[in-house]
Amino acid sequence: METKVVQPEPAVEVASPPAIAIDGLTKRYGEDVVLDRVSFDVPENSIFGFLGPNGAGKTTTIKIILGLARASSGKTCIFGLDEETESLAIRRRIGYLAQDPLFYPHMTARETLAFTSRFFYSGPEAGMRRRIDETLELVGLEDKADRPIKGFSGGERQRLGIAQAQVSHPDLLILDEPAAALDPVGRRDVLEIMERLKDHTTIFYSTHILDDVQRVSDRVAILDRGRLVASATTDDLLNGDSATYEVTVRGDGTGAVSALAGRTWAKDPKATHHNGVTMVTVAVSDETAAENELLRTVMADGTTVVGFGRKKTNLEDVFLGLVERHEN
Repeated sequence: METKVVQPEPAVEVASPPAIAIDGLTKRYGEDVVLDRVSFDVPENSIFGFLGPNGAGKTTTIKIILGLARASSGKTCIFGLDEETESLAIRRRIGYLAQDPLFYPHMTARETLAFTSRFFYSGPEAGMRRRIDETLELVGLEDKADRPIKGFSGGERQRLGIAQAQVSHPDLLILDEPAAALDPVGRRDVLEIMERLKDHTTIFYSTHILDDVQRVSDRVAILDRGRLVASATTDDLLNGDSATYEVTVRGDGTGAVSALAGRTWAKDPKATHHNGVTMVTVAVSDETAAENELLRTVMADGTTVVGFGRKKTNLEDVFLGLVERHEN
């Protein structure tokens, strides 16, 4: 009798849940609605920038994620754990840096991390010392590990704050305005640390410094007056629905604007005059058509072109445009 060989079923890969999953989050204080049905996901091992004007609801959202405030409605899950019912398990996986971290000024950086470590680490003393040394090196404070904190600069204190949040090796690191009060050098150092930390953890941080977000963030969410205005990858936000080109011509550019206005792939061409030349800006819905026809269209009536290229969009333009459209 022939023996039938039964092949094993292929293993089914189960996608891991997002680091943060927020669905319909609403928070009211009396009649005031601080958060209004906010929903977004934060993928694991990403750097997620959380933006919004003052009073937009960023701090309230962070408090709910940390379990320091309760939502009026909606659901918040951290690595698939429900914030309402599994908050203790969630807190074990989160490190947090407040906007203005406080330290005992007479203690050294090493003593501060040792003090923090005793709240969560129960292994051998040598293991804790090794972890502290690794964390100090990660944030670039190994050469100042044994100096009193009272002599630290603002940037060094902020790096120590990140070290204090990271020394427990959390799966999720939440940073509230980590570079807000720093000079350019301090900001650069903090951003470099965040990029290094991405290999070890997921970073969710609030900020109003848009250049920083554009430099290091994989994804961005924008709040305005408690409502989610946008949530997307940084590249998608910068690219938008259409590309924008700039053509610099001699003269007033009237002919160029009129010619472009008649093309189906060109949207709302505008002219800006300065020192005898005109910058014509036009959004395009079809980049291939624009690259093939834009210059030909502008020069059809003999217009002289002295500059041409795709406009470089920055996050500040996108942010202001989204917020203004939302408020209007």
